Amino acid sequence: MDSQRLPLTEEVNPSTRDLDLLGTSDLLHRINDEDRRAAWAVEREIDLISTAVDEIAGRLRAGGRLHYFGAGTSGRIAVLDAAEIPPTFSARDLVIAHIAGGDAAMTRSVEAAEDDEAAGRREAAAAGIGKDDAVVGISASGSASYVLGALAAAKGARALTVGLTNSPNTPLTELVHIPIVLRTGAEAIAGSTRMKAAAAQKMALTMLSSAVMVKLGKVYDNRMVDVQASNHKLRDRAERLTADISGVPLPAARAALQRSGYRVKAAIVMLRRNCDVAQADMLLAAAADDLRKALTS
Repeated sequence: MDSQRLPLTEEVNPSTRDLDLLGTSDLLHRINDEDRRAAWAVEREIDLISTAVDEIAGRLRAGGRLHYFGAGTSGRIAVLDAAEIPPTFSARDLVIAHIAGGDAAMTRSVEAAEDDEAAGRREAAAAGIGKDDAVVGISASGSASYVLGALAAAKGARALTVGLTNSPNTPLTELVHIPIVLRTGAEAIAGSTRMKAAAAQKMALTMLSSAVMVKLGKVYDNRMVDVQASNHKLRDRAERLTADISGVPLPAARAALQRSGYRVKAAIVMLRRNCDVAQADMLLAAAADDLRKALTS
């Protein structure tokens, strides 16, 4: 295959030639120089990421869900991001990740699964993806058949489709409604997309999902007010959050949290609006669970 037709992530990087001949410090500096490109690549796509955030948030408000489809490293990044949503934002079953090869692919290579377009289509159909849902397909090369199959099925079901890739002008960018191309270029080690391509994907996906959760009212100011207080550290955080936002001493915040079942939003509404748990829940429900609206309505 002509090198011009290779995905950018498969090309040989002239800046890291003779990598195996370098001393350790120089080797690491050379890799770090390349890693800097990950943040720049994400920055260049912020306008498109913003469009995706607004479109996805609108669908989730309407009762839809956000699905990720990825293979290999991209799939593992998708699973990691989805797994962090419930404990951080108390949003269970709102963001679902699908990885080629299933759970086994999280801890070992199941490379052939990337080529199974039919599996992607089947999994998208089995997930019941429809017009209220959003689907993000992640593929560094933009050509993973599993991801393309899932996106094609989702698009056929009238879901919003977003592509996250490191290569322009690929089947993925041509298929989706919103193509986000993170131009990280050739890897320090040719073809090793677990490096800066994956770093850029992780940044972009975390940015996207976090911004969606902000838009859904799961953040007040810059605080995680929907955090699940499931261990000692998180209960301490919930108490500090409640005390800080409510302007009360820690013991008062702790007492309100205990009455509310350690639900930060409810405790804050109780303290700021001088009401009981039932009234706080009513105010939050009327505000679509948006704390800022519940405090000002």
